[in-house]
Amino acid sequence: MVQHGFEKFNHVQVTPHPKIFNTILENVGRTPLVRINKIGKEEGLKCELLAKCEFFNAGGSVKDRIAVRMIQEAENAGIIKPGVSTIIEPTSGNTGIGLALAAAVKGYRVIITLPEKMSQEKVDVLKALGAEIIRTPTEAAWDAPESHISIAKKLRDEIPNAVILDQYGNPYNPVAHYDTTAEEILAACDGKLDMLVAGAGTGGTITGLAAKIKEKCPTCKIVGVDPIGSILAQPESLNTEGGSYQVEGIGYDFVPDVLQRSLVDEWIKSEDKPSLLMSRRLIREEGLLCGGSSGTAMYAACQAAKGLKEGQRCVVILPDSVRNYMTKFLNDDWMRSKGFTDEKFEAQSFEKKAEAEYGGATVRNLGLAQAVSVDGETTCREAIETMEKNGFDQLPVTAGPHHRLRGLVTMGNILSRIASGKAKPSSSVSDVMFKFANGTKHFEEITVDTPLDKLTRFFETNSSALVTEKTEGVLKVKHVVTKVDLLSYLVKHVKA
Repeated sequence: MVQHGFEKFNHVQVTPHPKIFNTILENVGRTPLVRINKIGKEEGLKCELLAKCEFFNAGGSVKDRIAVRMIQEAENAGIIKPGVSTIIEPTSGNTGIGLALAAAVKGYRVIITLPEKMSQEKVDVLKALGAEIIRTPTEAAWDAPESHISIAKKLRDEIPNAVILDQYGNPYNPVAHYDTTAEEILAACDGKLDMLVAGAGTGGTITGLAAKIKEKCPTCKIVGVDPIGSILAQPESLNTEGGSYQVEGIGYDFVPDVLQRSLVDEWIKSEDKPSLLMSRRLIREEGLLCGGSSGTAMYAACQAAKGLKEGQRCVVILPDSVRNYMTKFLNDDWMRSKGFTDEKFEAQSFEKKAEAEYGGATVRNLGLAQAVSVDGETTCREAIETMEKNGFDQLPVTAGPHHRLRGLVTMGNILSRIASGKAKPSSSVSDVMFKFANGTKHFEEITVDTPLDKLTRFFETNSSALVTEKTEGVLKVKHVVTKVDLLSYLVKHVKA
């Protein structure tokens, strides 16, 4: 019999999806179990590979389950009361978001202590939900006075009616997964499961899952994933020094009370680069908009499940969504700056594709018509006539005898301003143009020698470009180029 000690706690059952939710908190749980169709085959796996997509929870992560459950149990026990109690929690972000979400619905003040390495996106979501945030040094040991855990305890002692629900020691962290997450997996798999892979942070997820699954499927192998630099794995010899790591939400420099490592059959140590590359693959190849620790779990699963046979089944927990990491691993430049790219990544990159498509062609190869410019005093009516006469939809606006570049006027913007009453046909184009002067708009120099693959990057954030050249020290507009011109070039000159 599996020994886990959960018998003495309150338990709940998975309930059917309501047709209409009373609050968004009813959309916590019942997340989809999705078959991984491409990655498993590419990695040579023979077994069925399934992903439990916890980012479909209301707050975007697996931690929503424990946040709602810990608050419910604390309310039932009379420990907290809406409008009176302040909830404080040290967290890597996702538990904080889950608590802040529940607090917004129920009416609690929330203070979150958060290590500095956690993404700005998490901070912004927490703020939007009304949480107060205190950042702490990432390098601080868990028991140091400046750590997020110590700061939370200090605040609890100083603020009246403040409570730390304590995901690290609260039994309803693992019990939440014992009652719901594990039951959902078992029901979806009809009780047939050969391996479960999950990352470990506080340890509540893997502990609760392992306890229930081992009860129902005693032969199922539980695989825990722990990053290099963390000390959660066993045997202790696996936990070599590795410094800090970039993947968020997993690993610790202490063993949380809720983590029952005896329930884990095998530990795999993970690294940032393969983890984050796998996250990008899950997004690109499987369409799963998951976070970095999801890549960690999936990469480990692809190693651990190599021993499974055809007809066997492996379930992987994907903890959170890509929403929290838009400026981190989802950003190509960030990945390069950290040294996390490889040949396959670069071959699939936007820049490499563009370089291959255009084959070294430059703006000169587009055969653009000579630009026709107008000055700022030209009327909107005159500008429209000039564009119609020349077949243009935009014109550079210049000033002075040297035709200094001031901005850009477009047909669409003129017509929109006139239709809304913000301009008249007799208004000057200086009133409706997109300005470049005085630093009001960033100007990036593009010449006839600019490679087209570089220009495609410019068009990620711009609708058109002015092709310029310097004559006797004066910058003059030669052509106007748009993304449409590039697409037309591809159609005419690049073989399918």
